[in-house]
Amino acid sequence: MTRALIALTSHRQLGNTGRDTGFYVGEAAEPWEVFRAAGWDVDLVSVAGGQPPVDGHDPDDATQNAFLATAGVENTPKAAEVDPTGYDVIMFAGGHGTMWDFPNDPDLARIAASIYERGGVVAAVCHGPSALVNLRLSDGSHLVAGKRVAGFTNEEEAAVGLTDEVPFLLADKLTEAGATHVPAPNWNEQVIVDGRLVTGQNPQSARALAEAVVTAVQAG
Repeated sequence: MTRALIALTSHRQLGNTGRDTGFYVGEAAEPWEVFRAAGWDVDLVSVAGGQPPVDGHDPDDATQNAFLATAGVENTPKAAEVDPTGYDVIMFAGGHGTMWDFPNDPDLARIAASIYERGGVVAAVCHGPSALVNLRLSDGSHLVAGKRVAGFTNEEEAAVGLTDEVPFLLADKLTEAGATHVPAPNWNEQVIVDGRLVTGQNPQSARALAEAVVTAVQAG
């Protein structure tokens, strides 16, 4: 039985805007649905545990509603409590909150590096690749170094008016870590597969990302 872990941010303050943020529901719900349809066990984890803050919930979206009702969002384990050895996949859901707590969380990094080095798949969508900007493997190298990746683009950040609010620009940080960031036009579906690293650009890419993860696992 394949087991997947979906990682969620615990950060709710959107810079100095006075607005709340969190994890973007569709970017967790759609992969959750795809993975479960593949027959996988799917667990959630968040940086701080408990109920992570929710952003972007569409109350008319049946997939999102099912996810919020049944996936265990209200009581997630914290990353520090998770043993990675049982998991074949970790998928970092996006949402602007990830930009503050994903990059420097040692336990998310520990989980992802362990899964990857045991032959598993690491995936991330939209702002979720913020978890990858500082992620190093046991030999000290960046996981993304020399790999092609997708992630929320500088142009998309500008389009939502948050260039000066986020702590860094995701595409630039991925590039600094040695990745080649491959952008598509704003809000277009874009999924990049580079071996066992699968990344997606924006909310529009979440379902296709999950389907690519399933394909990568099946390819073994």
